[in-house]
Amino acid sequence: MTKDHILARIGELLDIMDQLRGPGGCPWDAKQTPETLKPYLIEETYEVLEAIDNGEPAAICEELGDLFLQIVFHAAIFSERGAFSMGDVAQSITAKLRRRHPHVFAAATCADEAELHRQWERIKRLEKGPTDERFTILSGIPAALPPAQRVLKIIDRSTRAGLQWPGRNACAPRATDQLDAVTEGDFQMRSPADREELFGDLLLTLHLLAKQLEVDPERALQRSLNLLTQRLASSEACAVPTKVETGSLAQIDMTEVLWPHLPPLDPREKP
Repeated sequence: MTKDHILARIGELLDIMDQLRGPGGCPWDAKQTPETLKPYLIEETYEVLEAIDNGEPAAICEELGDLFLQIVFHAAIFSERGAFSMGDVAQSITAKLRRRHPHVFAAATCADEAELHRQWERIKRLEKGPTDERFTILSGIPAALPPAQRVLKIIDRSTRAGLQWPGRNACAPRATDQLDAVTEGDFQMRSPADREELFGDLLLTLHLLAKQLEVDPERALQRSLNLLTQRLASSEACAVPTKVETGSLAQIDMTEVLWPHLPPLDPREKP
């Protein structure tokens, strides 16, 4: 497909969005706002990721279309408000790509990937302006990122700036200490804020340990969840071959579903 055909298809999509939100269009589409669309933007993003994980080109194409619709939707709303248009969105990212790749679109050169990262950070600082005192090495990391992604971003960004994080030999025993802290008898007696802080410290250390072990914690948990759902479905099929009713799964031993490769728990340790 040529660029002209691609641009024509995108133009058709923009026209459809205008019609959906215009007079005689769809009431649901017309009443949407950026705030009401946020859950759909997140959902469509994760559906793209799932399609990529499944390696299905047709599904990836469809899900990318759904995600692109969200971009068009948001741009249309702000265009109606006189803020910016879809053309401004494309122009903004085009200018940013050219600006942040002077080794491609200008005469700059980079000896290696490390220099590329340093150049990238220098350009971002210049974009913020020399008088912006709020800009730090962690600026630009969205607080709304999922925690697993946010902590990895913080570690990567600060490491490139020269910060030395504790290694695995320090993280592993610290995680053990923190696990002991959240399993102590008086843990439940603490305030909800204290319990969250202690458990959060444990999760942070585990994420740092995962980074040291070169494991993506989110992908690792996703893999474990996929295996868990498979084992649970298999156990359910054996325990309840016909119709699921309230309490009908009580006979399934979840310790075996969760930890099939570990030694059985002592009966006194089971709930």
